[in-house]
Amino acid sequence: MKTKWKVNSKQSDVLIRMRHSIIAYLGGTINTFQGHADFNNNEIEDATIAFSLDVKNRESKLEQFSNYLKLNDFFDVNKYPTISFKSTSFQKVNKNINFLKGDLTIKDITKTVELDVELIETEALDGNKKVAFELTADINRKDFGLASNSFHSNNGLTTGQDIKLVANVEFSI
Repeated sequence: MKTKWKVNSKQSDVLIRMRHSIIAYLGGTINTFQGHADFNNNEIEDATIAFSLDVKNRESKLEQFSNYLKLNDFFDVNKYPTISFKSTSFQKVNKNINFLKGDLTIKDITKTVELDVELIETEALDGNKKVAFELTADINRKDFGLASNSFHSNNGLTTGQDIKLVANVEFSI
């Protein structure tokens, strides 16, 4: 029996983190998460996940920890206000090892990335099942034109090479 699950946008969020400079939490109540996961006899057969993050939205639960770097300046959000991801394939190796491949777009530059996926199944109080994916990846910031300059330094230390992307995406029937 095949069932299609939809993303619960209110329970989904993304964390963007970079060494020496930026920690930004983008909550699901403001940003848009779309997608589905197909299950056949309670086993994942295919998963399609897409999300779009409005990094310019000042009403989001955005936390910035840096006097030297601001998320808005680093991502040039006035010109490129959206970060987006759309999956192209899902590979389940075993219960604990899964990979999601897809296209990540930052600053109008699209690259194929592979995210590690942890699958968490829970049962809600009302008896309905929920499934959550925790997606993680280290993204090379220079691949997306996020190169450092003299402004992007912290007491002489340049920012880290990689950006850590962590997305928690919840599905329900």
